[in-house]
Amino acid sequence: MHMEKIPQFAWKQCLLIRSDLRMSCGKMCAQAAHAALLAYEKADTMPRRRWLAEGQKKVVLKVSGERDLYEMKVIAEAAGISAALVQDAGMTEIPPGTVTALGLGPAKSEEMDRITGSLPLL
Repeated sequence: MHMEKIPQFAWKQCLLIRSDLRMSCGKMCAQAAHAALLAYEKADTMPRRRWLAEGQKKVVLKVSGERDLYEMKVIAEAAGISAALVQDAGMTEIPPGTVTALGLGPAKSEEMDRITGSLPLL
């Protein structure tokens, strides 16, 4: 019997979304997309290339509030991982300037797991 080889992702991005804001599903998706692009743009060339080459794994996680995003940003940056907060323009569901999400990486999966491993999936 031939078993399909499961790809091993050495690199990933983690996108952290606030669960306390009660955003619609579409709004959360848009915030995650913003977070992914902003963090990617801040990342160094080598992690960007490696992550792109292996399929751009992303994991979307939830945090309970704004403070969690700031704490995770500080921890990630201290570990040398790109981090970008998303501030909403306030055109639709939430007030202008609300911090909604945090993009981390791309970075090595094991480094990311040390920082975000305790967070639940969105």
